[in-house]
Amino acid sequence: MFANIQQVGLPQWTEDEQAFAKAVQRTVKDKEEGFAVELKKLEPPLEKPESGGSDDIGDVSWNLPTVTLSYPANIPGLPGHNWSSAIASATPIAHKGVVAGAKVQAMTVLDLMTKPDLVKGAWDYFNNVQTKDVKYIPFIKKDTPPAIHLNKTILDKYREEMKKYYYDPTKYKTYLDQLGIKYPTTVRPAKPSAQ
Repeated sequence: MFANIQQVGLPQWTEDEQAFAKAVQRTVKDKEEGFAVELKKLEPPLEKPESGGSDDIGDVSWNLPTVTLSYPANIPGLPGHNWSSAIASATPIAHKGVVAGAKVQAMTVLDLMTKPDLVKGAWDYFNNVQTKDVKYIPFIKKDTPPAIHLNKTILDKYREEMKKYYYDPTKYKTYLDQLGIKYPTTVRPAKPSAQ
């Protein structure tokens, strides 16, 4: 996957996108670095990681070899689960990142389909390293149904209201066009520091 990341490279960010990213970073009082323009090197995982991204593939990754991909489709350095982390999703920023990441995924799938030794090596690592001394016991039994009833009342109440916000690609080039938002939006200049 990393070889494919190197081949695809990072999205090419425009000056407007870099200015937008820096303005959002400034707003949340983070470093104003904008988007990366060079790929990071592949490094081994930390011996004692303090934090990291989360996902919903725990059961999958404990049952078969798994690889995950992180690609820049959002402004870096923002607090997770925050309004600032959601605003790039409707912009060309997210689209560029998702398209680049999809290329990497497709190339990696082709590699796995055409190079049996990669799959064999993944299973070898999974069986003889990753799960050699640690066995996974799921909390949920195989016959436990999904708990979709938990949010039924909320979804029944708001589903129709949400539909007017669904993106319609047959009528609009981008979701921002559908919302009537000109991109990039005007970026507030940085406040001069008091001296």
